[in-house]
Amino acid sequence: MGARSGTSYLESLRRLGAEVWLGGERVNDVTTHPAFATCARSVAALYDMQLEHAEEMTYRTDDGEQVGLSFIQPNCSEEVAKRGRMMRRWAEHSCAMMGRTPDYLNGTLAAMASARKFFADSEPRFGENIVNYYREARSRDWCATHTLVNPRKSRAAGWAGHADNEVALRLVDQTSEGIVVSGCRVLATLAPFSEELQVFPSTVLKNEPAAKPFALAFVTPCNARGLRFLCRDPLDSLHSRFDHPLASRFDEMDCVVVFDNVLVPWERVFLCGDVERCNTLYGETEAVVHMMHQVAVKNVVKSEFMLGLAVQIAEASDAMSLPHVRERLAEMIMTTEVMRSCLRAAEADAARNKWGIFVPARPPIDVGRNLFPRLYPRLVEIIQLNSSSSLVATPSERDFESAVAPDIERYLAGADLDARDRVALYRLAWDVAGSSFGGRQLLYERFFFGDPVRMASALVDNTNFEPCVRMVNDFLARSN
Repeated sequence: MGARSGTSYLESLRRLGAEVWLGGERVNDVTTHPAFATCARSVAALYDMQLEHAEEMTYRTDDGEQVGLSFIQPNCSEEVAKRGRMMRRWAEHSCAMMGRTPDYLNGTLAAMASARKFFADSEPRFGENIVNYYREARSRDWCATHTLVNPRKSRAAGWAGHADNEVALRLVDQTSEGIVVSGCRVLATLAPFSEELQVFPSTVLKNEPAAKPFALAFVTPCNARGLRFLCRDPLDSLHSRFDHPLASRFDEMDCVVVFDNVLVPWERVFLCGDVERCNTLYGETEAVVHMMHQVAVKNVVKSEFMLGLAVQIAEASDAMSLPHVRERLAEMIMTTEVMRSCLRAAEADAARNKWGIFVPARPPIDVGRNLFPRLYPRLVEIIQLNSSSSLVATPSERDFESAVAPDIERYLAGADLDARDRVALYRLAWDVAGSSFGGRQLLYERFFFGDPVRMASALVDNTNFEPCVRMVNDFLARSN
């Protein structure tokens, strides 16, 4: 089938009928339910973009099938950069407010498939499984979600590498058909809009026999029997686009995933009981670097959007000449340029890995993924500071259609904007920096790749200190 249209995606999602729960009720059809329909259409628009810009967003496989470029296994640095440009188109559609668009996992899956030997060394059929699934996902152009983290009653136990036997996802049986799993995972972002669920290990487990039931890597259709998605509250998705321009379209939803004796066929299992390989999966296959690539693109687009919004706010309030406003804008410029530099360096220095495909250079995008969770809260704060009380001096769309419209037009116009355009600008700023949607974005960016302390530790582990240390030693050894 290859790259498909948005209509095809929505029809597939409608037929799927996954078990999605919201507010104590099961959702019958996410494509029409008020809390989900607009985001479903936003995802559909991404698929349409692939066909509308096929030359930039798709490629042909060896057998001639035209598929999404996010599935490519790059053969040169230019293909890495081309994939980055494709990812940028998707990120721009939501102003990078949808972080888990399908390209996030497509690139990850492509990397894992290139490392088939890694899986085959655990069990030969697992190597075949990962390659076959990659090809099927690429051909069907599935939208997938994933879940990595086990819930835990004790965070300290999680840090020590112990899973909570009572709640964590675990193996409960093996049959001739496949494995049976039960338990819970958090969080599956984009789950109500996904057709496939990818379950991979994330936290490091102790390499001991007791950890084997929790050492799993597999995929399952989102409508698998016994699989349930429990949604958080929707974030203003029921409001108009004028009132909540981001939340009304891009609430990608986060779900707790419950597995109630779910049968996973053997052909969809990639690892089972191999603690050591589960602990090293992302690093050894370098799938994590391809994930970082998509995130780096997202971070660039999001920084640019926040900077553009701040500039428009300054211009609307005739504040561009004020020193404190300019200093804050300079901060945002620095963040944006650092994110651009990290992405550009990673793509320019891409190199072939031991599995035979080109991978972005890890150091610059690893720095970017560690920096952005620290920088994004400041971008939000600057929007709040520069907007001041104007963030809440925002009548609704219905007010413009009421008897008070003349008052709004008279008193809420900006320096160079009529009242409606000025209110629309600040309602956008509120959606970024004050609304429940904005609060979720802030939390999401803080923990996008997991615990910041673990991320920092991983950065240390993956940095080559030798040239820097040698420089110090060479200096100490000099006699002049």
